[in-house]
Amino acid sequence: MSTSKTVQQLQAEWITRENFQRYGQVIFASQDGKGFDAEDAQLNLQNGTPRFYIMRLDKRGRKFHKITRHVQCTQCLGSLEGKDWFIAVCPPHNDVNEPVLDEIAAFRIPGNCFIKLNEGTWHAGPYFEHDVVDFYNLELADTNVVDHFTHDFLKSHQLEFEMV
Repeated sequence: MSTSKTVQQLQAEWITRENFQRYGQVIFASQDGKGFDAEDAQLNLQNGTPRFYIMRLDKRGRKFHKITRHVQCTQCLGSLEGKDWFIAVCPPHNDVNEPVLDEIAAFRIPGNCFIKLNEGTWHAGPYFEHDVVDFYNLELADTNVVDHFTHDFLKSHQLEFEMV
């Protein structure tokens, strides 16, 4: 019995604070000295030691079949050098331990902002067409060990996604 995969295209929207609100926050530059408010990243890093680092990723394209979430902390991602990139997300449904297919959305993110993912938000990315992109990443020191839940759409639905 042969199983063939299906490639589903996701139309990537340019990210805005409004269209990303279900998944987290978009943070743009603000003037130095501005007081803390709702436009600043609302972080949850209380369940461990925060880890802020720069990760170097090689050309990743725009296709994925795995999506991951972290339920114990928020996560912040942003590219360096002003390079744009893509991410696919799905809102958390903590009563269901898998992403809801028809709620997956894709976003194109300019290099002049960063995103904060809410706790439990499913995410696939960063993805990009550049040869190499350095990203800063803020999460917990052990997020990828103790708080890393992945769903594989190839295994569950013979499905791969492509952000266009």
